Amino acid sequence: MNGNVMNARDCVAAPLAECFVTIEGERYNFMQAIDLEARFKKNKTKVPVLGKTGRGNKACGWEGSGSASFYYNTSIFRRLMKRFKDTGEDVYFDIQVTNEDPTSSVGRQTVILRDCNMDGGVLAKFDADSEYLEEKMDFTFEDFEIPETFAALSGMQ
Repeated sequence: MNGNVMNARDCVAAPLAECFVTIEGERYNFMQAIDLEARFKKNKTKVPVLGKTGRGNKACGWEGSGSASFYYNTSIFRRLMKRFKDTGEDVYFDIQVTNEDPTSSVGRQTVILRDCNMDGGVLAKFDADSEYLEEKMDFTFEDFEIPETFAALSGMQ
């Protein structure tokens, strides 16, 4: 058995995060966010290779997409939908997510999603049988930066 194991304290606590949205130079603390996940997908093409019966796979690009859930108590994104409806102008924005758990030895990680564009959203909502209202939003992004990365755990190297 390997003597190096992760300490339980080194997993990052899920709710200890910060999220900021920057729209046209205005920075909002997106504290009503419940969850957010941004995904990176490589686009691959099949490559025939002489002398092999199978094809290889070659990465030829990437795409970024994500989803978020948040409490239904902000009109920021509804205003962007209305602006698009009224003018045809599509507004892109940035999302910054920082995870930091002071108990964990990995430190903090910050990811900035650049040129996010929402796929759509909720215009109006009610639910007489619910305790609170939340909404979901899917989005794409064009670029990203990782200005801060988690440190390697002791025993990984």
